Amino acid sequence: MFSVSVFQDLNPIQESKKLSLIELILSGGLGGQIIIGILFVLLILGIYIYFERLFNIRSALKIESEFMEQIKHYVKTGNLSQAKKICEVENIPVARLIGRGISKVGKPLDDISKTIENAGKLEIYNLEKNISILATISGIAPMIGFLGTVIGMIISIFEISNSGGNIDMKLLSGGLYTAMTTTVGGLIVGIIAYIFYNHLVNKINKLVYQMELVTFEFLELLNQPLEK
Repeated sequence: MFSVSVFQDLNPIQESKKLSLIELILSGGLGGQIIIGILFVLLILGIYIYFERLFNIRSALKIESEFMEQIKHYVKTGNLSQAKKICEVENIPVARLIGRGISKVGKPLDDISKTIENAGKLEIYNLEKNISILATISGIAPMIGFLGTVIGMIISIFEISNSGGNIDMKLLSGGLYTAMTTTVGGLIVGIIAYIFYNHLVNKINKLVYQMELVTFEFLELLNQPLEK
């Protein structure tokens, strides 16, 4: 009985310490909280840009299956006004390009092609609006996180110097929390923004291919004789 009680006294039960995400951020001090706040704003901005552009691009990709068949029919029969009206009703990038081309029918084919090409560049520019911000966020977020790491290490070194060389983990914890939380936060925001950016770029490339295909079909149509 005595030996058991002594063994229990020598091995006290240690309670595990649990730390929530909020407590972890608050433990990082003012510097860490400012860095995390900046990263949070960048994350919200990135999410907003991603979904706003995604919905815009998805709506631009939707085109009626009979759109080009109707355009071919009206162009071949010389009913350009009706063909242009269909383009106005669709009101998507592909339809707007064809509408610009229809408005130039009667001019040299090179002029029509140049008009459509310029209009296509403008459509792509509008589709890529604010996407470059996602690329910027994916680059600067980890750098901001590493800035927090440097700040945290400076805080830790400062605490060591003030303690007279006696290392106390409680004194170092604030700086270490700042260093670790900001680094993780910066990497998470950067990775998310990078994924968002590449997904949108792939969607735009798909739309560009669609625009090029429809434009090619339209220019080939103009080379064919009108139906009587």
